[in-house]
Amino acid sequence: MSTEEKNYSKYFNKPNLEDAKSRKSDQVNIESFAPATSMSDVGANKRYHIKTYGCQMNEHDSEAIAGILEQLGYTSTEEERSADLIMLNTCAIRENAENRVFGELGRLKHLKVENPDLILAVCGCMSQEEAVVDKVLKKYQQVDLIFGTHNIHRLPEYLHEALIAKERVVEVWSGEGDIVENMPRVRANAVKGWVNIMYGCDEFCTYCIVPYTRGRERSRLPEDVIREVKELTESGYKEVTLLGQNVNAYGKDFKDQNYTFGTLLEELSQLDIARIRFTTSHPHDFDELMVATLAKRGNLMEYVHLPVQSGNDEILKKMNRRYTRESYLKLVNDLRAAIPDVAITTDIIVGFPGETEEQFQDTLSLAKEIGYDGAFTFIYSPREGTPAAKMEDNVTDAEKKDRLYRLNDLINADAQAGNMRFQGEIVEVLVEGPSKNDDAVLSGYTRHQKLVNFHGDPSLIGEIVNVKITEAKTWHLFGELVE
Repeated sequence: MSTEEKNYSKYFNKPNLEDAKSRKSDQVNIESFAPATSMSDVGANKRYHIKTYGCQMNEHDSEAIAGILEQLGYTSTEEERSADLIMLNTCAIRENAENRVFGELGRLKHLKVENPDLILAVCGCMSQEEAVVDKVLKKYQQVDLIFGTHNIHRLPEYLHEALIAKERVVEVWSGEGDIVENMPRVRANAVKGWVNIMYGCDEFCTYCIVPYTRGRERSRLPEDVIREVKELTESGYKEVTLLGQNVNAYGKDFKDQNYTFGTLLEELSQLDIARIRFTTSHPHDFDELMVATLAKRGNLMEYVHLPVQSGNDEILKKMNRRYTRESYLKLVNDLRAAIPDVAITTDIIVGFPGETEEQFQDTLSLAKEIGYDGAFTFIYSPREGTPAAKMEDNVTDAEKKDRLYRLNDLINADAQAGNMRFQGEIVEVLVEGPSKNDDAVLSGYTRHQKLVNFHGDPSLIGEIVNVKITEAKTWHLFGELVE
């Protein structure tokens, strides 16, 4: 251990990329969260503040972190200056996301100077990266606690060490942990809830750091997923979104039963929950049973997020996406044959190493042929430790930006066209609350994941109502409540 590491607590375990790459065939253990009773008042009269970056999985993790903290006696605050614990739950998917976190750490340094007892913590996907942890240890001495994605349930122990021993805690597991059930949660939304059905990813797309930060695929038992959905229903939730880095791979790791994501959807469709969604699905694992099950509709929504990333076969192969342009188009056609009005959104990366203008034109032509209802579009961002980071990147920044602008122009036009089909139609809207831009206007989402704004009484929040669409914009619809 180096000289600077001697001031750290007994919890000093940095991430290791080689360990994170390994995939073991050991049976995953399932345990139940049970914090030590001796920690029950460690947060008494203390406040916490969580900043969450990245995907829905990170948001769901933050709900568990908040649940643990409140079980320890902490209360939430939106004011950083009044917080006794500030937690940054981070995202590693792109360089820009990491830079934002480093900037935030620098900005928060003055609070640590003003209040030496403040605990400043970094967790999430960035914590699983060797280079990130090394940078934090060397340049951000104000950080007291670093832990990763696999050991959130150990947070009470780490806090105890940081508070009582007054030593820096760094505990990141490179090998994935077990599945921990019954984690306490403070859900951010009282109408819609996240339900994690699996952890990790075994796809290893060459540009993606997630398989290293989230570990191998581990599925929760069907009965545990179904139980959680039932509990949310009984608590008044109208909608759940099933989460996984690749939800379509659910059940593939089961050794004692043949139970897939399609099977789970079939069982959940029988429950008394109004709406079920899922994200994110991988085209390679989207099978016929899933299509057939979604076609039954009911509480399964007519909406699919289906990342394509590129419309060119050579680039898809370099990305290790394991499907072709043709097979992706066939899947879209199968979905539309089974669910003619299905809304489809996607993810697209431009400027992947070596991408030519002709290959980018294939992406444009695919997007034009499909006519997406929306897309998350990105300029390629190299992630240290991934195969793509070692590829020659001969696409200039100017070319990448130009391609992104051209792609966005096409996506925006298609999104507008996708919304126009609802003009004059009556749609079901799950009312979530006031509009972000006007407290006098209510907002919510249709079955097709279209944002709708309309005038209505606040008593409608949490209800599913009928709204007639009177105006279609690019990114939202406006309508009138149908009494």
